[in-house]
Amino acid sequence: MKLVRFTEQGRTRIGKVINDRVVDLSAVPGVSESMRQLITDLPQLRMTLEEASGPAFPLADIQLEAPVQDAQKFLGIGMNYRKHADEARLAGIPIPESQMWFNKQVSCINGPFSPVVKPDASDKMDYEIELGVVIGKRCRHVKASNAAAVIAGYLIVNDVSARDWLHKSPTFTLGKSFDTHGPTGPWLTTADEIPDPLNLNMKLYVNGELRQHSGSGDMIYDIYAQIEYLSTVMTLEPGDILATGTPSGIGAPTGRFLQPGDVMRLEIEGLGHIENHVVAEAAHA
Repeated sequence: MKLVRFTEQGRTRIGKVINDRVVDLSAVPGVSESMRQLITDLPQLRMTLEEASGPAFPLADIQLEAPVQDAQKFLGIGMNYRKHADEARLAGIPIPESQMWFNKQVSCINGPFSPVVKPDASDKMDYEIELGVVIGKRCRHVKASNAAAVIAGYLIVNDVSARDWLHKSPTFTLGKSFDTHGPTGPWLTTADEIPDPLNLNMKLYVNGELRQHSGSGDMIYDIYAQIEYLSTVMTLEPGDILATGTPSGIGAPTGRFLQPGDVMRLEIEGLGHIENHVVAEAAHA
């Protein structure tokens, strides 16, 4: 299934995408406005949701929202693609000897087609296409061999980064967490629809120019190793979002940073696409 949060006539609710239409699931018993709660209940509700019918709206007539707006954790891994790590090494940044994780504060979560604000406080705002993994079960000490069982599904993440603020905060949290800097979507594609998440084609365009192009198989630590590593430290909860690394081609090495008026389009095979316009902070306010 492709599960969405969508707004139609000022009301936001949960639906499922079938071809080019969204079926409203709000009348299904047990379905609230919280995708996190739905993910928790998905094992019991799956058959009901698959069979459910209801009012259907053309995708063109509704607004898609961030699929998991109420995630408790939004975590990202740095330099996890081989070519991107080489790119960083050439810029004088050493390749980490283990998985390097950081927080994106959940307040940065943004919709798949919503504007991204270029802050007045940053002159080095950058893009990063990432495969997003959404946790489906509360779990701790998960072995990589069992990690697929705790994944609810996948979505596209644009890990927008203020590079100058990354240097101001060694934890990366501030440079990764400006408001609007976490576009996700366009929907949550459940794990059963993506048989091989380690073999997905990924593309990011800025103003129609291809900037990033890779396959998810270029990860240094695959998504299952990531879940094992994180769950050694913390309990992962339904709805937690893991941004699993970006390929080479970011703007930083060439100084091609984002400016108001730019348009980012991100595509991942099997997951659809998201598209975000960059706006100035003053204009957005």
